[in-house]
Amino acid sequence: MATTPAPPTAPPKPTWDPGQPEGPFPWLRPTIRIRLTLLYGGMFLIAGILLLSIIYLLAAQALRQGNAMTFQIVGGQNVQVASTACPGVGIGQSYDQFNAAISKCALEQRRHALDDLLSRSLMALLGLSIIAFAFGYAMAGRVLSPLGKITRTARRVVGSDLTRRIELDGPDDELKELADTFDEMLDRLERAFTAQQRFVANASHELRTPLAINRTLLEVHLSDPGAPVELQQLGKTLLATNERSEQLVEGLLLLARSENQIVERKPVDLAEVASRAVDQVRGEAEAKNVVIRGEREPAVVQGNGVLLERIALNLVQNAVRYNVPEDGWVEVTTEAQHGQAVLLVSNTGPVVPAYEVDNLFEPFRRLRTERTGSDKGVGLGLSIARSVARAHGGRIQAMPREGGGLVMRVTLPL
Repeated sequence: MATTPAPPTAPPKPTWDPGQPEGPFPWLRPTIRIRLTLLYGGMFLIAGILLLSIIYLLAAQALRQGNAMTFQIVGGQNVQVASTACPGVGIGQSYDQFNAAISKCALEQRRHALDDLLSRSLMALLGLSIIAFAFGYAMAGRVLSPLGKITRTARRVVGSDLTRRIELDGPDDELKELADTFDEMLDRLERAFTAQQRFVANASHELRTPLAINRTLLEVHLSDPGAPVELQQLGKTLLATNERSEQLVEGLLLLARSENQIVERKPVDLAEVASRAVDQVRGEAEAKNVVIRGEREPAVVQGNGVLLERIALNLVQNAVRYNVPEDGWVEVTTEAQHGQAVLLVSNTGPVVPAYEVDNLFEPFRRLRTERTGSDKGVGLGLSIARSVARAHGGRIQAMPREGGGLVMRVTLPL
C-alpha cells in the first residue's frame, strides 16, 4: 500500500523579541548608530593622522633648512661666547671646536622643537577625535531618528494595533520613501485582518447553524422509543460524527481568532484557570484510571481568561487521553518565576521521539496516527494552545519525558 508523505514542517517562528536588547551589555551591540559613529570618527582620525604627518614633515624640512650652518668663526681676537642653551659652547675653545659645538646645539634644538610639535599635535588630535566621535554619535542619532520612529510603530503593530501609521514628515528622501511604503503595507494588512475577522464571524454562523440543526434532529429521532435498533445505532454514529464536526469547527474558529494579539486584557490567575481545567477533565481521568496531581501556586497574568483556560484544558485533556493503560498520572503545576508565569503539565504515556515533538503542534498532526479517524480529538489542541500562548506574548514548549510521556511548559509574561 502506498503511503502518503507527510507535509513539510513549517520553520519555527523566531522567538527573539526586538523590544528587548540581547546580551548582558546591550550598549555594545553593533547597531547602525554605533557603526556610523565609528565610521565618522575613524575617517576623521585617519584624516587627522595624515594632516599631522604632512605638517610634521614640512616643519622638519623647514627647521632643517633654517638651522643650516650659515656662519662660522674663522678668526679674530678675544672672541668669547657663552650660552645656557648650548652647554658645549665655552671659553677657551678653538675655532673648530666652537663651530662643532654650535652645529650640535642647533641639531638638538631642532629635535626638541619637532618632539614638542609632535606631542602637542597628538594631544590636540586626541581631543578633537573625542569631540568628533561625540559629534558623529549625535549626528548619527539625528539621521537615524526616522528609523527609530519606524521601529516604534512596528512594535506597536506587533501588539495588533494595525491603526498605527508612521506618517513621517521631512524631505522626500529614502527614509521617507521607506516610511510611506511601510504605511501602505499596514493599510493592506489592516484590510486583510478586517476581512479575516468578518469571514470568521460569518463562518461561525454559517457552519454552526446546520450542525446544530443536525444534532437536534438526531437527538429527536434517538428519543423515540419505538425506533428500530439499527436506526438507533445509525443515529448514534451520525450524532458522534456531527459532534466531531462541531468540535472541528469550534477548533478552527478558535485557532483563527487566537492568531491575533489579545487587545483587551484582564488579570487572570493561572492557578485558577488550571484548576478549572482539571475539574473538567477529572471524570475522564477517573474513567481511564489516571491520577491528576500537582500543586498550583498563584500566578496572575494579563490576558483573556477563556483562551487561557483553553490552553490548560487542551494540555490536560491530551495528557489524560494519551497516557498509559495502568498506573498513569498527570501532574499540573503553576508558579511565578523570573517575571513569568509558568504552567507545567507532565504525564506518563508512550515514548515520544524528540524529532516528532515539533510536529505535534502542527494542525491535524498526531503521534504515529492518521490525520483523521482518531477518537481522541480533532488534532487541533496543541495548535490552539500554541496560538493562544503567542497571542498573549508567551510561548509553549514540549519536551519528551524520560520513561515516556511529555512535559509541556507554558510561559506567559506577568
